[in-house]
Amino acid sequence: MGQQGSAGSRAASGATGKSSGRWRAFHDKFVVEERYVEAADRRALYRAAFILVAAGVVLFIATLISVVQADGLSAADGPVRDWLLGLRSGVITGIMIFLAVVFGPVALPIIVLVVTLVWGFAAKHAWRPILLASAMITGVIISQIILQIVRRSRPPVDQMLFGIDHTFSFPSGHVLGACDFLLVGAFLIFSRRRNRQAAVLGFAGAGVGIVLAALSRLYLGYHWLSDALASVSLSLIILGGVIALDTWRTARVPGERITGKLSKAESPGD
Repeated sequence: MGQQGSAGSRAASGATGKSSGRWRAFHDKFVVEERYVEAADRRALYRAAFILVAAGVVLFIATLISVVQADGLSAADGPVRDWLLGLRSGVITGIMIFLAVVFGPVALPIIVLVVTLVWGFAAKHAWRPILLASAMITGVIISQIILQIVRRSRPPVDQMLFGIDHTFSFPSGHVLGACDFLLVGAFLIFSRRRNRQAAVLGFAGAGVGIVLAALSRLYLGYHWLSDALASVSLSLIILGGVIALDTWRTARVPGERITGKLSKAESPGD
């Protein structure tokens, strides 16, 4: 009887330990990672965040004023549209439709969801994938609000090559989603790496993706150039906000008190 009782106690203790271990792993997943950086590097991150937000605000206001007054930056809308109409061909149209689908309201949210879940489960901490998803949701909310306020008409429906869309065009949701996903994703990945060359290549790749997303919307006849510029400007504001928030929450200089569990996130899986 004594041995049976002892065995039962060990089994219960083992089950409790496993439960506690699972809870600890779940808890640690949502502990925000903190990392050591040089004081100059942290100041540079805050400076970059401020510059991005300021540049985004100025560009957006300039674009909005030009759209409302039908001059300034929006004066290029017609010539750019006419130039792209002259480039239309079967092959290019197929490529642009593919890009529009990838960065569209169905495929892109699925891509973001998959990336967020896989990254969240694979990483030691879920702070960065949650931040990416939050940035995407913020972009959607902002764009929907501005769409209803500005209520700008799209180009003529007879120029649309992938179905008719009667919704408002300013800003472009496709372009804003592409910008947020690529720019914020690039920052969250490469901000934990010390390889500057890889970071430059990563942001260059993000820039190419953004240009392609914007071209696809303009080429297919759904947006004006100023719609895409407004989306880029809004994404710069969101990116600056993400950089500032991430730096404030995670960047610590040597000598500062650590308020949470420290994770320098040096391994590729973190």
